[in-house]
Amino acid sequence: MKDYFKEIFEYNLHANRQLIALMLQHWPDISERSQQLISHLLNAHQIWNGRILNAPTFEVWQLNDQNILSDLNTQNYENTLKIIEEFPLEENVDYSNSKGEKFSNKIRDLLFHVVNHSTYHRAQIAADLRQNGIEPINTDYIFYKRNHL
Repeated sequence: MKDYFKEIFEYNLHANRQLIALMLQHWPDISERSQQLISHLLNAHQIWNGRILNAPTFEVWQLNDQNILSDLNTQNYENTLKIIEEFPLEENVDYSNSKGEKFSNKIRDLLFHVVNHSTYHRAQIAADLRQNGIEPINTDYIFYKRNHL
């Protein structure tokens, strides 16, 4: 299962890299909504990593400077690889959400959530880009798999 999660997060890294590169090429024309969504996508990944690693986390909706988006994406990936390597995926993590409510979930479920959450927001950004005259890239997992065998 650890190898599968590594593969899934390689895809997530790649999809985010491509999306960030496209957005940076068109930054003056990128809507505020898409700027907020890409920051939120990266912030959420950082927050989940931080909950597992017991490390400081970002604010959920903090807006990040466009010049650090690629680095945040890479840092998130590297921290997730550390989690996959060093933690049992069946282990429960106790955490509080942004409202202070307490929960406990398995690491594997938190990691799956990160990828699913990222995919959801990449789709929102793609729709927003298209509405603003920018052709989005294909970040579908199967498209990635077809081209990265």
